[in-house]
Amino acid sequence: MKIAVLGATGQTGQHLVSQALQQGHIVTAVVRNPAKLTVQHDNLKVVEANIFSADSLKVHFKGQDVIMSCLGFPTSFFSAVTGYTLSMNAMINAMREARVNRVITMTSWYTEPNSGTQSPYLIRFLLLPMIRSVLNNMYEMEAFLQKTEDISWTVVRPPGLKNLPASAQEFLTHEGYFVPDSSGQPAGGVVGRGDVARFMLSLLNSNAWVKQAVAIITK
Repeated sequence: MKIAVLGATGQTGQHLVSQALQQGHIVTAVVRNPAKLTVQHDNLKVVEANIFSADSLKVHFKGQDVIMSCLGFPTSFFSAVTGYTLSMNAMINAMREARVNRVITMTSWYTEPNSGTQSPYLIRFLLLPMIRSVLNNMYEMEAFLQKTEDISWTVVRPPGLKNLPASAQEFLTHEGYFVPDSSGQPAGGVVGRGDVARFMLSLLNSNAWVKQAVAIITK
């Protein structure tokens, strides 16, 4: 399959690129700084583009089967985070012009402002307020996709991320803002970046979670 990956130089994006190449896919890594991507492979093409410009992206989207985004933007205490919505708007417009119909992107648990009320104390009162500007913009991006009727989108919501390679563990999934355990409490709190990439790539061979958002964690 031909895959264009945005955020390919990030920690999760690098796992995604490596696993996609191992699986035999043809990958176009769309990056802001090509020097940051050290992977070399016959099936890998590294291109530079403005992720906020549909005109810049559409050239690299032509002929792709799917767009996958691991883009991340830093939290801000002084202004609203806008990178998620601005980049996705550019991506969707570029996809329309390039006639690509499938996009898979990642956000996080707890994007909805009231969804963290059952999370552990430190997460609820320390972590979530610190990253709320990021979560809010992720939530806005999810809402934007939910109104996008002509594109087959999937949002993957992992919890806290650890820089670990892919495991063989089974995934727990839930159509919500976190994965609950049997008592309704959040089932754990971290997942390896390699496993997030593994789950995103598993969606390529499945019609599961099309036009849906899915919270994930490993067992």
